[in-house]
Amino acid sequence: MKNVLVLLPILDRADYQEKLKAAGAGCSFTFAARDTVTAQAVQAADIIIGNPAPKLIAGSERLELLQLESAGADAYVGKGILNEKTMLTNATGAYSPSVAEFAFAVTLMLQKKLHIYRDNQQKAVWEDEGMVTSLADSTVCVVGLGDIGCYYAKLVKAIGAKVIGVKRRLSECPEFVDELCLTENLKDVLPKADVIMSVLPGTKATTHFYTDETFNLMKDSAVFINCGRGNAVATDVLYRAMTEKKIAAAAIDVAETEPLPADSPLWGLENLVITPHIYGGYHLPVTLERIVDIAAGNLSAWLAGQPLHNVVDFSTGYKK
Repeated sequence: MKNVLVLLPILDRADYQEKLKAAGAGCSFTFAARDTVTAQAVQAADIIIGNPAPKLIAGSERLELLQLESAGADAYVGKGILNEKTMLTNATGAYSPSVAEFAFAVTLMLQKKLHIYRDNQQKAVWEDEGMVTSLADSTVCVVGLGDIGCYYAKLVKAIGAKVIGVKRRLSECPEFVDELCLTENLKDVLPKADVIMSVLPGTKATTHFYTDETFNLMKDSAVFINCGRGNAVATDVLYRAMTEKKIAAAAIDVAETEPLPADSPLWGLENLVITPHIYGGYHLPVTLERIVDIAAGNLSAWLAGQPLHNVVDFSTGYKK
């Protein structure tokens, strides 16, 4: 009998628990909270659904399958964390509505200067803040054309934007993308972009991906949005880009250091919108539902010896 440890926030959701039990018929299930689960429980599991602290997994010879509740797998692909026999799958596909709709909303917010008008409201200032821009007349560069990037691309394309998708590997161009570009050629398309939306995962290759040189290539009227990983752009690089007016405005749901320190100079930037890494969480109910469905499907497939969805490539940290 396989021991299945579930660390998803479903302790009060009998319906989700029953769905997983049905997918893992014949298994023994333990449902626990990620923050309080013991090392003993983790080490006793054959299958884990959720994201335990990596230090609790290290050295486990028993673990066969780790089904993450996150799309990012960077915390688990390092040496000495998972046994070489352990299969690692992620939750790609679960977060696209939440993250992409945030990015879409904040794109319009920045283009229409709603953040400035909100600030003015707090100060009881009735003032015209001047010209705005439109997505219908914009070129939008989506850096990281995975599930979330594609969802966002569809939204901005529906408004009438020209979409440039940036990927590690070229593939057939989706109908909602006007142009595909390799990551290594990003410098060629940045000068064209009115909006740059970054949804890069956390890997060695994407750490400090955006540099001073990168921002120098952008239009001074451009909007930059980061909702992938905070370490894609160093805090000081983003601060310089904004204070030196290399770009017009930015929004970040992620930061290089989280929580963002109270003394960070980023807090004081008028044209920067900051949210505390919440759109990759469970604020949108459908996110948890999708994760349970992904986990149930992979649990059933694993027990039946069938192919899994969202298998992670350890060499890249991406879904294969």
